[in-house]
Amino acid sequence: MDANSKISVLMFPWLAHGHISPFLELAKKLSKRNFDIYLLSTPANLGSIEQTISKNFSIQLVELHLPTLPNLPPLYHTTNGLPPNLILTLLKAFNMAIPNFAKIFKTLKPDLLIYDMFQPWAPKIALEHNIPAVEFITYSATVTAYMLDKYKNPGIGFPFPEIYDRNYENYLVARFWSAGVKGSGKTTEIESMEESSKIVLIKTFKDFEGKYCDYVSKLVGKKVVTVGPLVRNPNYECEDSDIIQWLNKKGKSSCVFVSFGSEYFLSKEDLEEIAHGLALSNLNFIWVVRFPVGENSRLEEALPQNFLQNVAGRGMVVEGWAPQARILGHSSIGGFVSHCGWSSVMEGMKFGVPIIAMPMQYDQPINARLLGEVGVGVDAVRDENGRLQRENVANVIKQVVVEKEGEVVRKKARELSDNIRLKGDEEIDVVVEELVQLCREKKCQK
Repeated sequence: MDANSKISVLMFPWLAHGHISPFLELAKKLSKRNFDIYLLSTPANLGSIEQTISKNFSIQLVELHLPTLPNLPPLYHTTNGLPPNLILTLLKAFNMAIPNFAKIFKTLKPDLLIYDMFQPWAPKIALEHNIPAVEFITYSATVTAYMLDKYKNPGIGFPFPEIYDRNYENYLVARFWSAGVKGSGKTTEIESMEESSKIVLIKTFKDFEGKYCDYVSKLVGKKVVTVGPLVRNPNYECEDSDIIQWLNKKGKSSCVFVSFGSEYFLSKEDLEEIAHGLALSNLNFIWVVRFPVGENSRLEEALPQNFLQNVAGRGMVVEGWAPQARILGHSSIGGFVSHCGWSSVMEGMKFGVPIIAMPMQYDQPINARLLGEVGVGVDAVRDENGRLQRENVANVIKQVVVEKEGEVVRKKARELSDNIRLKGDEEIDVVVEELVQLCREKKCQK
């Protein structure tokens, strides 16, 4: 492969925004470094990102069409806003699209495939064409290590006691193992990682998760290459929005941003406790509230009676969407109440905002423990019945944002942010070297 020749890459994320977003950000960085990118997803997902890709990037969007199953029209070929009861139906439709993927791959003939963890069939198709395939993990290295350890070392116990949680173990097994077990005894997640060519990419940075990256490398027998936080640049075109104008009137680090991602919907009980907790905290806040697509919930009816009137002036509730990166980067934000989805964690770290952790599902409890270990977040601990308590919610928010006790967390978050900024794209440069070398080796073998 000539040093100046372009490398064409087919990037194939899972159908969740938390996966598509880092794939897109990695695509942007690679396209600036002599790579031509094809980004493959369903029309339901591509329509939401098309406007975020300028002509300065060599990125072409490619449509993957899934079969229309009962209760799963093309509108639902994404996890964004998908009713939770349809997630397994979506996964079924995704796996039924294997022939469509094979045709696309044969037509595009890329030099390299970068794929996600839920489609072990994708790298197999690439290898049939003698094309290298690299898995890109959008979860934390800590959660990846936890999952691998459960498979590689069953019954021994995770060797990092600061992260290990016996109560979470049963949940993790049910979520990541039982649903994916195949006849070989491997899950799709583990199988897909083992198909990766020599290296595995992980969305993290070594200073944050170094020992967990090393453990993943040891368990899977492949080099782990970190890609950095891959946080989308804030959208400064929204400076005239009501949200930014509202923030501009607040004091430095005086506000809390509250958001639980695009794919989790608060239970009525959690929503009420969080609302009362925000009211009791007496701090300024912006709260993004979401409902599943097709659900006819009204914001005023979902919130406690007279809540909006009682917090008028110091609280703003936004339904559906808000420019999260821009909000977190605003000088008025002093804390981030988060479900601890990995993309949200990375955004909080990049902008130096300490996190009030309220994990809900999937990888989030482990991420919350990691934040506590590193010292940039505090968990809003639930009671013995697994419920949030409004008084505790208020106390943790105040501790992290304004009280003397939280200064250690605030300082650590600022230091980590400064470190990320100083490193810039060092990790991306390493990624480029590894991918180019992989493609050169494969070309030489032909």
